[in-house]
Amino acid sequence: MSHPGPEPDTDPEEPRGTLRPTSARALTACIVAGLALGWALHPVMSAVAGRPPLVSWAQALVLVLVAAIMGFLAWHTWQTVHVRGQRLEPHQAVNRLVLARACALAGALVTAGYVGYAVSWLGDESQYADRWIARALVAAVGAAGVTLASLALERACRADGGRPRP
Repeated sequence: MSHPGPEPDTDPEEPRGTLRPTSARALTACIVAGLALGWALHPVMSAVAGRPPLVSWAQALVLVLVAAIMGFLAWHTWQTVHVRGQRLEPHQAVNRLVLARACALAGALVTAGYVGYAVSWLGDESQYADRWIARALVAAVGAAGVTLASLALERACRADGGRPRP
C-alpha cells in the first residue's frame, strides 16, 4: 500500500534552502590545480609537440572583456537588488548565481594557470621568454578580474532571505 500524498488543494510550506557563497577551499583548490597545470604545460608541450603553447594578446584581451562584462552584471545586479530594492525573478537569480560561481572557479583556475605558465618561463634562455611571461601575466590579470567580478556578482545576488524590510 502506498501512503496518500498531500491533498492537491492544500499548499504545503515549501522548504527553504540555503546557498552558501563560493568557499575559499574551492577557490584554493582551483588555484593549486591551475598553478600545477600551468607550470607543467610548458615542459610537457615542449616534449610532446616540440614547442610550448603560445600566448596571444587576443587571449588576454578576451579575459579582460569577460571581466568587464561580469563587473557590469555585478554592478547592475547590485543596483537592482540592494539600491532600488527590487527582487530578481527566480530564474534570473539562479542563472546569475550559477554564472557567478562557475566564472569565479574557472577564473581562479585560469589565473593560476597563466601565473604557473609565466613562472615556467623564468630562467629560460629563449628569446621569446620575456614575451610569453608578459602576455601570460596580462592574461592572469584579466582572469583575476573575472574571478573578482564573479565573486562581486555572487554577493550582489544575496538577498534578505525573503524577510520583509523594516
